[in-house]
Amino acid sequence: MMGETYVECLIKRKTPASMQFLKLLALLLGVGCILLGLMIRLELLAVSVVFFVASYYISINSDLEYEYLYLDKEVTVDKVIAKTKRKRVAQYDLETMEIFAPLQSHYLDSYRNRQTTTVDYSSGVEQQPEKRYAMYCEGGKRVILEPSPEMVKAMKGVAPRKVFME
Repeated sequence: MMGETYVECLIKRKTPASMQFLKLLALLLGVGCILLGLMIRLELLAVSVVFFVASYYISINSDLEYEYLYLDKEVTVDKVIAKTKRKRVAQYDLETMEIFAPLQSHYLDSYRNRQTTTVDYSSGVEQQPEKRYAMYCEGGKRVILEPSPEMVKAMKGVAPRKVFME
């Protein structure tokens, strides 16, 4: 179909400190069980395997990326886990979007006191200048994204009164 615009953008999610702590804790408990198992009881060796497996799954699930796809008035968000597994997490139509602007933008002032459900598909890192955007959709949903300038420009081309670049 003529007139379709396609833009894709990949954002690495910062690993939360809590996940790093859990991974380290599971590793330390696994090593502790091995040492105790060799010195006291061999049954603890089996418990150490559980801790090492838990550490593996924690590290895989903390390696997240979000891929945004903009195609024909629609933004799709996929979650990429450890660069191996992809899962579609959300799809937003620009027709139901109320506003799309940088997080610190004055255009969002009238939206800040609303009761909304917030989902964050950004890197989770506050930068200067701020690169994250907030998208308010009908139904009280606030979505935080970190799109590329090309994606913002493509969205502005379709919905110029709803998209602000500031």
